[in-house]
Amino acid sequence: MLSRTFYALFLAGLVHTAAFAQQHAAAEPPVPLTLFENVRIFDGKSDTLSATMNVLVRGNVIDKISAEPIAVDRSASTTIIAGGGRTLMPGLIDAHWHAMLIRPDPAQAITGDVGYNALVAGAEANDTLMRGFTTVRDVGGAVFGLKRAIDEGVVNGPRIFPSGAVITVTSGHGDFRQLSDLPRTVGGPLSRMEQIGGSMLADGPDEVRLRVREQLMQGASQIKLTAGGGVSSPFSPIDVSTFTEAELRAAVEAAENWGTYVTAHAFTPAAIQRAIAVGVTCIEHGFLMDEATAKLIAEKGIWLSLQPLPEELRQGFPVGSIQRIKADQVWPGISSAYELVKKHKIKTAWGTDVLFSRALAKRQGAILASLVRWYTPAEALAMATGTNAELLAMSGKRNPYPGKLGVVEQGALADLLLVDGNPLETIDLIADPDRNFVVIMKDGRIYKNGL
Repeated sequence: MLSRTFYALFLAGLVHTAAFAQQHAAAEPPVPLTLFENVRIFDGKSDTLSATMNVLVRGNVIDKISAEPIAVDRSASTTIIAGGGRTLMPGLIDAHWHAMLIRPDPAQAITGDVGYNALVAGAEANDTLMRGFTTVRDVGGAVFGLKRAIDEGVVNGPRIFPSGAVITVTSGHGDFRQLSDLPRTVGGPLSRMEQIGGSMLADGPDEVRLRVREQLMQGASQIKLTAGGGVSSPFSPIDVSTFTEAELRAAVEAAENWGTYVTAHAFTPAAIQRAIAVGVTCIEHGFLMDEATAKLIAEKGIWLSLQPLPEELRQGFPVGSIQRIKADQVWPGISSAYELVKKHKIKTAWGTDVLFSRALAKRQGAILASLVRWYTPAEALAMATGTNAELLAMSGKRNPYPGKLGVVEQGALADLLLVDGNPLETIDLIADPDRNFVVIMKDGRIYKNGL
């Protein structure tokens, strides 16, 4: 008798659950549709625009691309955008960005109020998106919280591929302590820059593994190390190679165990070659590389993340300061680096590396447009879309946004810009996004619709 009662109650429960599930499914809102009509497409790879096409976005994915009209239910859940022959292209990608270091000066970034700095970074993230940059690879900074806030819709901003804290050595690029902070006590309390997650000191292979694994634990999609000296750090000469091969190898091994890669800040041939020898996947900058090093990068299939740094960034360092002296050493190498890249056909990503300047950040698109010193507009735009997306995909399963980025094709994630004009003919259009980007879409959501 008891078993019959239990069975009856069990069946009644199943019926109730099924009815609830059916009602819940019926209550779910329809998947939003966006139809771009009469657009010419730059797909992130080609050197010409397509003929006039129609593009349907379903949810956050490009569902259909057709020269023929696409029939849709023109209900409230469907947005129709009359392209009028404008250019539809992928959202732009900046492969060398520091979200937490754009607006504050160095002192504010390190010693300032953390909450204030986070709010300022959130405001800059919104501005970054509204400049048409729907994705950034953040290569150093306490950006995990900002990424989460963007992903959850708390603030607007680009997709962020975070490195977390820069891993450096005592006296390396990223060590912003003062001489009064020395000597470092092994096992002692963390310095201020480490406490806020800007950079982490790691001396010796074991400590490198620890610091790398901490960033991966927090959600790093790739790891950033400083294999040589840098411009902005006060006690890091440009010519110095910092990590030993054993230390670099420990980082590469730890990252590979997580299915991702290490990117290394390096200017000089010695720093670059040491990083390559232990399996680093990508070199940041490389401005002072020589012919032999460029040839090695090409032969090994190493990525080079290069930046056409504007003169205003160099001039932003006070005349006579150690940072200005080091900048004067580095800047002449930018043009020669691009010439070597083209000569040896090196896999090249593009980024800005803007630091401590909101004014320069506003010129993000103009910095991209400056690539026409060495490339055609189509080549420059392909680098900042389809090519940069290939580098992002090197994060493997640590990729926080599974799906195809940087292209306009069926099945790709819907990060799209509608441009008033043809940027393959006039690349300066991207330098004025307020006027020329009439629609900005990220992940299928429209953030700007000037039509």
